[in-house]
Amino acid sequence: MLDINELFRDEFLVLEEARATAANTLLPADAYREELLVLTLRYQRLIRESYRLISRSDRAERELNRINEQLQLLATQLEYEATHDPLTAVFNRSAIINQISQALTQGNVALILLDIDHFKRINDDHGHPMGDKVICSLVARIRRAVPEMAAIGRVGGEEFTILLPNTRIEDAMITAGYIHASLNASPLDVLPGRLVTASIGVSLGLRGSDFESLYSAADVALYCAKNRGRNQVALHDAFFRDPSPAHSLKICST
Repeated sequence: MLDINELFRDEFLVLEEARATAANTLLPADAYREELLVLTLRYQRLIRESYRLISRSDRAERELNRINEQLQLLATQLEYEATHDPLTAVFNRSAIINQISQALTQGNVALILLDIDHFKRINDDHGHPMGDKVICSLVARIRRAVPEMAAIGRVGGEEFTILLPNTRIEDAMITAGYIHASLNASPLDVLPGRLVTASIGVSLGLRGSDFESLYSAADVALYCAKNRGRNQVALHDAFFRDPSPAHSLKICST
């Protein structure tokens, strides 16, 4: 850090010369006037130099602010790209796993695992570009069917998870039912001649449990739904605490 005497060295020299001239009582009046004029001109030059320095400093500060804003935007973009699936814009596998694991430290977590039925056939019949459009259109429909606090993640090619933090299993089943009903209500806009359905597994993780157990239970329920003919919702019975209410959703036993 510059010492203030060093920073304003030239200004202090001018002031010292002015004081020395003023202290010299032997100089004639013309000498005082001439010295005053010289000092005035020198001080004007210093003021111009200071103005140029301040202007350069302001420009440098504006440029630094602009660069900082660009860096912040870049950091945000990189963070987004590192945590989101590039096709669907939902969370990618690692990001959704982290979110689920974090949610399990704070409360009970319901997990919906969804797999598009016969997706390979869609790719074979209509091509992979259409397959990508089907995935994006299906994700858009899922978004409309889940509550705002839900987090959607893509964990495989046509496999998705829906994280429902602090949610009862009954509410998770209702949400899964909404998704199922929405997909069966009408074909997707990108593929109007064909109904695209999904098999869905539901599980519940208690606070303090781990992602692997929660995901495994949902996966078992998902394959139960597939084995029963697909296009249905299955619930892992290990997480079903009150079997007495009537549900249209199937309970899958291991």
